[in-house]
Amino acid sequence: MHYQLRISGKHYQILQHHLFPGDGKEAVAVVLCGRHEQDGLSILLTHKIKLIPHEECKRDEDYINWKTDCIVPLLEEAEKSNMAILKIHSHPGGYEQFSDIDNESDSSLFTSVFGWCDSDSVHASAIMLPTGEIFGRVFTPNMESQSFNKVSVAGHQIMIWDNDKDIQSDDFSVRTVQAFGEGTYSMLKKLKIGVIGCSGTGSPTIEQLSRLGIGTLVIVDPDIVEKKNLNRILNTTIEDAKLKRYKTEVLESAINKFGLGTKVITFNRNLYDSKDSLLELITCDIIIGCVDSVDGRHLISQLTNFYHIPYFDLGVRLKADGKGNIDAIVASINYLQPGLSTLLSRGLYDTERLRAEGMQRQNPNEYTELLKQKYISGIDVDRPAVISINMQISSMAMIELLNRLHVFKDEKPDQYAKVMIDYCGGCIENTSEEDLKIDEYASKWAGRGDCMPFLRMTDLK
Repeated sequence: MHYQLRISGKHYQILQHHLFPGDGKEAVAVVLCGRHEQDGLSILLTHKIKLIPHEECKRDEDYINWKTDCIVPLLEEAEKSNMAILKIHSHPGGYEQFSDIDNESDSSLFTSVFGWCDSDSVHASAIMLPTGEIFGRVFTPNMESQSFNKVSVAGHQIMIWDNDKDIQSDDFSVRTVQAFGEGTYSMLKKLKIGVIGCSGTGSPTIEQLSRLGIGTLVIVDPDIVEKKNLNRILNTTIEDAKLKRYKTEVLESAINKFGLGTKVITFNRNLYDSKDSLLELITCDIIIGCVDSVDGRHLISQLTNFYHIPYFDLGVRLKADGKGNIDAIVASINYLQPGLSTLLSRGLYDTERLRAEGMQRQNPNEYTELLKQKYISGIDVDRPAVISINMQISSMAMIELLNRLHVFKDEKPDQYAKVMIDYCGGCIENTSEEDLKIDEYASKWAGRGDCMPFLRMTDLK
């Protein structure tokens, strides 16, 4: 089995503040976690935190003792909803292992946890170090333990700690290493990134990721190459259009020809019709959305929120005056992390437009009739594409991604939750996360993981 722990940035900040109050003594918290389990993979996702008050514990620099009565509500919820219990405490001295005291404490606690929870699924224990690094282990019902293979944080900064051996640099990697360091290059080689949409902004994004040395790319797009979009999809030819090849197929072939070692997994299906693609995307470390549709964006938002995946959304909007001129060219990069603001709360779309696109996808005849009767607003489906704008916004998004992995900008990453470029006005506007409205519904379900119906969306097949 391969075990992962995923933590939202919001939860990470709460835990770090509580576990290191500044007095040099250990502290502890218990977390109710959602689950995702498939094909030898088990992911725990932080969902609800119970901070154990410092004054209710016996604390020292290498010891903590606390009463477990206060976590009974979490145990009841874990049993009811097949969720997991995670105990996490601090090692203020920086000890990078579980101590004998930790082993004894975990044995007692998790024996009781399995007594409460009638499930064969694992529960877990973790330690946070003064550096902020987290490591941990899972326990099975027979109290066997195994280390987490990966621990990640989907926050202002994307942090990943894993047990895999470091990847050695090669000739190709030298320039990346010089710019961002050996650690960043090693991380890039281990990353699995999903890109939904392979056209205007999607194809240059996929090109950059593969040339940066990303380990695995999952690319999703249901469409074939057409002559009309050859001017905006990298690596496509007139022959591809004649043969009606899928965009994913063409890009996979190009990446393989690069010979840079990136593994490619493709899905030529719409997300709403492909459970397999959604399950594959859940296993990604980062997801990048390059889609025009509102309902597509909404589905990606739900997926990344439920499963604690950092999400970059790319969008380009061009408005013509109908006389051959352009009134506005606006592009945006939205970085979304679980439990905070969403595209919906940021005002990129509203529920009426989401409903309209859902109807258009599920029942186009009824949609057309309602549109005639003006019960719903029309949707701008066939937007023009400008490759120069698409490539620039894609490049800026990749710089934002690199800055989240290895901070190099003067301002902190949380100042770049939204980057909007007005090309006609000649300005770039950055918006910080704290200036954006939290989506309370998303916050409620962040880290919930597997549940029925899937993602709480009844229109998924």
